[in-house]
Amino acid sequence: MQEDAAEPSVTHSERPWIFGLLIAPVAVLSNGVISGVLSYLLRQQGVGSARGAAIISLLNLPQTIYFLWSPVTDFWILRRNWLMLGSVASAALLMVAFHQPNLATRTAVTLLFLSACLCQLVVASCGGMMGTLHAEATRRRASSFYQAGSLAFGALGIFVLASLAGKFQLGTLGWITAALVALPALIAFGAPRQDFIQTNGFNDAMARVWSEFKATFIRWEAIPYTLLMTFPIASGAAIGLLPGLAVDYGVGGQQIAWMNGLGGAVLTAAGALAASLVPARISAPVAYLTSGIINATTLAVLALGPLHPATYFTGVTLYLFTVGAGYALFTAVLLEFLGASGKSGSGRYSIINSLGNVPVVYMIFLDGKGYGHWGTRGLPATEAIVGTLGAVILLAYFLTRKQQPAV
Repeated sequence: MQEDAAEPSVTHSERPWIFGLLIAPVAVLSNGVISGVLSYLLRQQGVGSARGAAIISLLNLPQTIYFLWSPVTDFWILRRNWLMLGSVASAALLMVAFHQPNLATRTAVTLLFLSACLCQLVVASCGGMMGTLHAEATRRRASSFYQAGSLAFGALGIFVLASLAGKFQLGTLGWITAALVALPALIAFGAPRQDFIQTNGFNDAMARVWSEFKATFIRWEAIPYTLLMTFPIASGAAIGLLPGLAVDYGVGGQQIAWMNGLGGAVLTAAGALAASLVPARISAPVAYLTSGIINATTLAVLALGPLHPATYFTGVTLYLFTVGAGYALFTAVLLEFLGASGKSGSGRYSIINSLGNVPVVYMIFLDGKGYGHWGTRGLPATEAIVGTLGAVILLAYFLTRKQQPAV
């Protein structure tokens, strides 16, 4: 059974800010551990860069394929309970992995992979719960807090674990890491009140799920929304590539660490929160596409400006801030595409969200090609041009469409 989104009397108790806290467990694990300090810990244990990169790549895979198991969060127990269960189980496996002789062993990597898989239940649960929010303004604010929390807690995880890595043994660090993943899940007790959806057995439940899937995906309006998910709009693909360009602009190591580390996380989180200021009367797709064009414009600073530190700092600051806003508005579009959460909200949210990872992958590839062909300026120019073209095409549609999507 699962929560219903059809009861308007609960609107007053919706707390959009709480989603910035509910996402903390997966933010700490995915951004703080896997994409943050794990490579450093592996190097400390004598693991080569190539092997370390392969392990981290594998551990990032659950973020793309979690739609395969995330529908479980639509059944049997409340989504907030699934969030807590996934977080605690993930933390337990993470702690056991850190107690292995080496994090690169088959056992440790398997435990870390399973931990990453279980923690994705947090994302699915949050998506299903956000789908039960009623007012568009509330959904927008929830989207902003959700993305800001993800970025902020990820940066906090990196800061805490990197600071402690040299002071404690790996086993002790495992206990600390597990606590950072598990304890924030208790915030789910404060999630907005949501009721169960009653169904008359398995067949009735599956009929309802199929009806909701058709209402979301099998309709003409789903095509432009699918393109919104898969077009390279404010993808943030250059985030991990810009530090490699810094030296060409005369920027040093400490400055790179600040701008693309904690400072960068603050900028993207601030951008995500700023997106909540966009009035709800402006449709989510129009706001998202406009932010995408602005984000692409910021890359023009790097592509056209002089190779000077001021150019790098200005361009990257604007880029990271607008990426944060784009991420928040992307989530708002996702929720509009999803419609009411119903019986299958977590599963449908996971499918749509997984589509959003596609442009990040291919834009990293295209950005690399741009650098290979045209050098330092080619990387930001490639993302700026491709992102602008995609955003302009879809913006023309959403500005002229006559019919709002059915939900």
